[in-house]
Order: sequence, then C-alpha cells, then structure tokens
Amino acid sequence: MWDFFINATIWTLAFYGLYEIIKNIIYIFSYTNLKSNGIYVIVAAKNQENIIEGFIRGILFRFLYGKEDNIKDIIIADLNSKDSTKQILDKMKNDYNNIQITTWKECKEIIDNINVS
Repeated sequence: MWDFFINATIWTLAFYGLYEIIKNIIYIFSYTNLKSNGIYVIVAAKNQENIIEGFIRGILFRFLYGKEDNIKDIIIADLNSKDSTKQILDKMKNDYNNIQITTWKECKEIIDNINVS
C-alpha cells in the first residue's frame, strides 16, 4: 500500500517536472525570438549616495539573471549631485558595460533622438 503512494508521488512529481520543462521551452521560443531592440531604463538620481548602488544592482540582477526581457542600456541622469553619487556610478559603469552616465540635458537629447518605429 505504501509502495503505491510513494510511486504515485514520484510519478506526479515527474509529470509536473516534465510539464514545467515543456512550458519553459514554449516560453523561450515564443517570447525571446521577437525582434526587439531591448529595453532602455532611465534613472534620474540626485544626492542618492546611500541607495543608488543597491537600486542599480537590483535592476541589473533582475534583468541579467532573471527571466525578464533583455536590457539595451541603463541610462542614469546625474542631476548635479553634491555627494559621492557620481563616484559610485562611475565605479559601477566600469563593472557593467550597459550603464551610461549622462547629465539631464544629454538624457533629454537621447530621448528626443529615439527612433519610434
């Protein structure tokens, strides 16, 4: 009798695992093959030295290591910070090649020049 319950549990878990594998394969082929240029994330920061590194790393880990869409660039507009926010962002820019640090005026120019198609 116990053998029946153990075998039923094992077979149920095996079928569930097979279902999840098939679901992931369908997801990969149906959603990742779309013609996409990626996502642009724009962050405005001013005097945020205490939280900026954790915030940007949280965004990076969610998109780089998660199942989210791919990130084209993270554009950080530094709004004339008077603290060490700029130094923290420069250090992170050296670690990750998809981070751009600009001024607010340069960020506005980038947004205005985006080709909508």
